[in-house]
Amino acid sequence: MLPPPCRELLAGCDLIVHAGDLCDMDALRALRAIGPPVLAVHGNADDPHVRALLPPTETFDRHGTRVVVVHDAGPAQGRLARMARRFPDARVVIFGHSHIPLVEQGPGLLILNPGSPTDRRRQPHHTMAVLTLADGRPPAAEHVVVDPA
Repeated sequence: MLPPPCRELLAGCDLIVHAGDLCDMDALRALRAIGPPVLAVHGNADDPHVRALLPPTETFDRHGTRVVVVHDAGPAQGRLARMARRFPDARVVIFGHSHIPLVEQGPGLLILNPGSPTDRRRQPHHTMAVLTLADGRPPAAEHVVVDPA
């Protein structure tokens, strides 16, 4: 279950983006029930039903910014350059897999791992991220701590 602060923040967003590991269809349905449209990719921990429904990669454009969503962006070493080569038209790449919150900016590309609001693993907090896209402005991302009460 998503912690209440996460659900509240998502309800006010224009789009919910999930970078994989929803695990099952109940989680996907719960995310969709929050209200805003959901764009999601499948992850390695997703059951066969979720994997069959969701693609491994998604792309969308908002306010003149191309955003790519993928589950696993590979090892930390060289990740920014690797994502720039793999997705040359992207201005933002959102990924998950490690659950390690990250915002890294390079020339013309921002990569973002929101962490996880439900499975922090070895991280000190449950997190999510808010990505702000506006015409004529560079993409901006910030992490939000959403630890359950």
